[in-house]
Amino acid sequence: MSRIHVTYRVKSEAGAIEARAEAIALEQSVELPREVIDDPVVKAEIIGRVEAIDARGDGFFAVRIGLAEATTGLEVGQLMNMAFGNTSIQDDVVLEDIELTPALIATFGGPRQGLEGFRRRTSAARRALTCSALKPQGLPADALAALAGQMARGGIDLIKDDHGLADQGFSPFDARARACAAAVREANRATGGRTVYLPSLSGNLDQLRRQVVILREIGLDTALVAPMVVGLPAFCALVRENADLAFMAHPAMAGAQRIAPPLLLGKLFRLFGADATIFPNHGGRFGYTPETCRAIAAAARHEWAGLRPSVPVPAGGMSLERVPEMLDFYGPDTILLIGGGLLAARERLSAETARFVKRVAEHVS
Repeated sequence: MSRIHVTYRVKSEAGAIEARAEAIALEQSVELPREVIDDPVVKAEIIGRVEAIDARGDGFFAVRIGLAEATTGLEVGQLMNMAFGNTSIQDDVVLEDIELTPALIATFGGPRQGLEGFRRRTSAARRALTCSALKPQGLPADALAALAGQMARGGIDLIKDDHGLADQGFSPFDARARACAAAVREANRATGGRTVYLPSLSGNLDQLRRQVVILREIGLDTALVAPMVVGLPAFCALVRENADLAFMAHPAMAGAQRIAPPLLLGKLFRLFGADATIFPNHGGRFGYTPETCRAIAAAARHEWAGLRPSVPVPAGGMSLERVPEMLDFYGPDTILLIGGGLLAARERLSAETARFVKRVAEHVS
């Protein structure tokens, strides 16, 4: 029987790690003591197997456990449940990596658009793409649309809703999406640009589907989604039902799961269909290290079973002054996201956006 191989980072005394690893293997498979299991098939195929224990130093160990593919049902929620369901409640364990079977990789299929999809939608044939965010929440639709129009006149590639913009009374999804899309189209007509607007999709699956209908009605083909907020099964359903759309994934709630960021934001979001994945860049207002950021970008882009790469989107308190540094660090197959750093320009928003685009374009080798 095929198995997935799951690696956990476990804090433990050296003398207790073998028993702790065995407990995780049982918890993530049968939730019973081994001696209680009588069925020969369950004993031979279903019970998790401890495959390796490696010391990491400072009281940490890497524990590798094999779990039966059949227990996942080839479904995203059950895959995550089998990999980390009950064990996520135990605070001595972090989910570090999952090696998936060919059947699981084929089931989810990865990005449908990926980097090339974003390049086709914009004017960025070789360089890194530029992106900003509409905020703050609380503004009405027409005020957000005015900001979108100013950014588009500055030639930016992508303008996304802030992830906090949902279907609130002060800026309902329908009104906001239509107003912002119209403002960007008008700016594109005036400048000859190809700026793309990404409304933020939110709510339950029925609401998400209704928002996709609106998105299509107004001629949009790209959207922002926070997979951990709407739920991974809902996100996978959106991707599967709308293979012609491009989805940028937002990391909201990702830090609540004790899943290593390179695995969740780089590898799993990519597997489940994120065409681009936002994550906190090092040196911003979040605490990721350069090593973590490099690992997220590598997981999003490395060759993996023929899946399209997902585009890394470093963000979180970035500034124009850091553009050359970020491009040297991540390379051109990247989307640079600067939100508040542009919006702070206020009446000079179009000019500051144009300066952002120019600085990125000048970095093309």
